[in-house]
Amino acid sequence: MKKEYLRLDNVDGSLIQLSGLHRVRYGEIVSITNRDTKEILVGRVIGINDDAATVQVFGESMGVSTENLNVVFEGRPFEIPLSPEILGRRFSGIGRAIDKGGPVYSDKFYNVNGQPMNPVAREYPRNFIQTGIRGIDSVMTLIRGQKLPIFSGAGLPHNELAAQIVRQANVSDAGESGDFAVVFCGMGLKREVASFFTDSFMEAGVMDKVVIYMNYADDPIMERIIAPKCALTAAEYLAFEQHKHVLVIMTDMTSYGESLREVSSQQQEVPSRKGYPGYLYSDLAAIYERAGMIKGVKGSVTLIPILTMPSDDITHPIPDLTGYITEGQIVLSRDLHGQGIYPPINILDSLSRLMKDGIGADYTREDHSDVSAQLFASYSRCIEVRSLAQIIGEEELSEGDQKLLEFGRRFENEFIGQDFNESSAIGQTLDKAWELLRTLPKDSLVRVDPKILEKYY
Repeated sequence: MKKEYLRLDNVDGSLIQLSGLHRVRYGEIVSITNRDTKEILVGRVIGINDDAATVQVFGESMGVSTENLNVVFEGRPFEIPLSPEILGRRFSGIGRAIDKGGPVYSDKFYNVNGQPMNPVAREYPRNFIQTGIRGIDSVMTLIRGQKLPIFSGAGLPHNELAAQIVRQANVSDAGESGDFAVVFCGMGLKREVASFFTDSFMEAGVMDKVVIYMNYADDPIMERIIAPKCALTAAEYLAFEQHKHVLVIMTDMTSYGESLREVSSQQQEVPSRKGYPGYLYSDLAAIYERAGMIKGVKGSVTLIPILTMPSDDITHPIPDLTGYITEGQIVLSRDLHGQGIYPPINILDSLSRLMKDGIGADYTREDHSDVSAQLFASYSRCIEVRSLAQIIGEEELSEGDQKLLEFGRRFENEFIGQDFNESSAIGQTLDKAWELLRTLPKDSLVRVDPKILEKYY
């Protein structure tokens, strides 16, 4: 039942203070009407103290005061309508259409907070999602149902990498292309960056399988906090009701964390590390843990959150906590970017903890696991040799070490580096890896099974 306010005490920026209330629930949605302009805003209860409540407004609160507002409590959580027609559409951070397609009509509305997934009902993630990017598919393979973040920094090409993944990603055994979909969520993006993503999807002809939830940098911060929940709600609908394999890409989680810190400060909560609220870990976990698969249900939600590390500090609270929750990370390298290598993926700092269970003869190819281990070991040894060469000079190195340096140069430029529009199938990726490994002596490839070495070397 709808409940109107009894007394409106104060309007402070995007916060509205009301008192004289009964049976108000935390998280309840509020309809706010400006009697002067007839504009209808949406708010959410973010604080309750006895008979008083604090409401956070989703939208611009300029021009509103205690004298010109009508406030109605809706008695429900924040919900959005969903239907199969959301594919190919663009929505705001609170799920309102921002394209020319009009509102979504549906008989059912979905709570953006989602339904907790029973741990017993979770299916272990297996089988890979092919991104077409050699550095990812070979050494840190993305597994269906996994949550694998990208750790980046200011000025690094994480936006280009995200757009390329959306354009190229596919599931090898999806049957028809209609079984695969992408949900893209932008938080705090500049309008030119948002336009880059939209234009890239349209030029690649993949817009019909993409749903976009976009919060711009000049949009209210409360929309930024709701946006990932709207996106994941749409992903769960497509995965578990429409039986699609859904890849969710979110950028930038650092903007989300900053918004959470700002709202926490407005509520005068006790801050934790670097001013972030103490519940930052549980809040991030509530987002990341919505990825996965359910036993007996065709469909999956795979999540790639992208975050920019302030000052490239991987111990910053947001990447630090993200690393605890997720199953690996893809780290971008400023050194490789400075050399003009795209995508500048730091192989040695990156990993996929679920990779071992989604590759091999049944999923990719029989040699994938061994090739991955050998690439990592050889490149790691190459980095050590480079450090030695800086001290004694490259000409003083042994023949084997010089071959390692040649392998490292080719690995960075020919394997990790690839064109923005280049997509490499997993077979092509592994063949390219063998081409580079043949620059090393056969007896030095100790991470490869002798039978596989004999077959592919």
